[in-house]
Amino acid sequence: MEQLISLCKRRGFIYQGSEIYGGLAGTWDYGPLGVALKKNIENLWWKRFVLDREDMYGVDAALLMNQEVWKSSGHVAGFSDPLVECKVCNKRYRVDNIVDQEKYSEYLNLLFKLNREKLDQGDHARIIDKNIKEIENEFKKVFVKKRIAELNLDLQSMILNEVLEARKYIGTWAQYFLNNSVKCQSCGEQKWGMPRQFNMMFKTNVGITEDEKSISYLRPETAQGMFVNFKNILDSFHPKLPFGMAQIGKAFRNEIAPRDFIFRVRELEQMEIEYFVKPETWEEHFELFRKDMWSFVSDIGLPEAKVHELEVAPEDRAHYSKRTIDFEFDFPFGKKELYGLAYRTDYDLKQHSEGSKVDLSYFDEETKSRFIPHCIEPSFGIGRTLLAVLSSAYTEDELGGEKRTYLKLSPKVAPFVAAVFPLLKNKPELVVKAREVFDVLRKNPAFSGRIAFDDNGNIGKRYRRQDEIGTPFCITIDFDTLGENPEHKDTVTLRYRDTGEQVRVAIAELAAKLV
Repeated sequence: MEQLISLCKRRGFIYQGSEIYGGLAGTWDYGPLGVALKKNIENLWWKRFVLDREDMYGVDAALLMNQEVWKSSGHVAGFSDPLVECKVCNKRYRVDNIVDQEKYSEYLNLLFKLNREKLDQGDHARIIDKNIKEIENEFKKVFVKKRIAELNLDLQSMILNEVLEARKYIGTWAQYFLNNSVKCQSCGEQKWGMPRQFNMMFKTNVGITEDEKSISYLRPETAQGMFVNFKNILDSFHPKLPFGMAQIGKAFRNEIAPRDFIFRVRELEQMEIEYFVKPETWEEHFELFRKDMWSFVSDIGLPEAKVHELEVAPEDRAHYSKRTIDFEFDFPFGKKELYGLAYRTDYDLKQHSEGSKVDLSYFDEETKSRFIPHCIEPSFGIGRTLLAVLSSAYTEDELGGEKRTYLKLSPKVAPFVAAVFPLLKNKPELVVKAREVFDVLRKNPAFSGRIAFDDNGNIGKRYRRQDEIGTPFCITIDFDTLGENPEHKDTVTLRYRDTGEQVRVAIAELAAKLV
């Protein structure tokens, strides 16, 4: 991972945000090659999911929205992550990032099983296993003065609530697990405060006054901007179900512990779709999008063997979801979520219809019925996609007896499809001819300006530089191109990045070879 981060900075893909001032955690700046790679990924996504379809409408909603949007969507009350603070060094962490998930799952299952058995047996004297005496004592202190019947009733409710809280990584039992199983990554101690929920939205004020009415938030997702524009699309375009809305844009999340390069950040970009369907047809469209998401994985050159589907369990799904599939990727730091596909039912449109007092139903002309459409949401993180593409493309090998680092990027996403070189930059006739070839290729619509001109350093250094930035082809104009060897006049040396193989190709045939 460190080698990839170093390459990204050295070659102008990604820089640390505010670097000359010491940086700002969770922020990153994209350099020229990072912008090019990102735009190529976005263009492939937009083509597949918007331009190549007749049922999709593109939007670009505002970053700032009326605070009532986020109250209706549930973000003000519930958009949070579990936060815990070390009592020794005061370092803060997301609980789900520092626990061993397998051990924690076993712990919760055992806890629930033991307590359910005790409750069923009416044994409230020992509410939990002997290894958790500390918590038992706390319960006894709280209820010691209550009557037995009242104790039994309250205790049962409290136990079940504590288990549910622990599943969210918060509460007493989550704290107990941390104190007995997890060391602080900063100071090494195991003395933790009570894990609690932390709202991740960035709050701000709109206007000259700062009061409750002026509160707004930087949007934590792009989805709500599409839901609140649902009626506008109906009124402007009168689409028939099924239809969707697509958007590429920024979102902001006040992450407790941003980490793993650009994987978890505070300022991110999303490519999202909200696709509206009749309730009885959701499974059909869910499956179609699942297949399309795999096709997009292929479009951008990700190895399918590194992408895995995870059917998200009901207790782990978002409250609005009746089915969710996570597409996970084998990142250098482990298997983590890359994309998501969720069946959001009619939750969002209902919430906004109630919150705004505006009718967001759909009238079906065929059945003469009115109803709230259900929604399928394919969601793609651009930063995570870019990181997956870069990490899977990063390759070290040996070529010509020398060690080499290169990015094995698909020509569809590589910043440059090809680079054009004059063999020697101090020979005007070679430079003129190289510029001629460069201009012809650069203006070819098939490459959209994705042709580089490079005359810096000797030919070997140019090859290595282009290999590192992932350029699939290098084109060298030499003296044979000019006719020194009549058989090779108007031909160039075409070099393949992955193998280092070099072949002679006629200039007139170059464009076809690069497509």
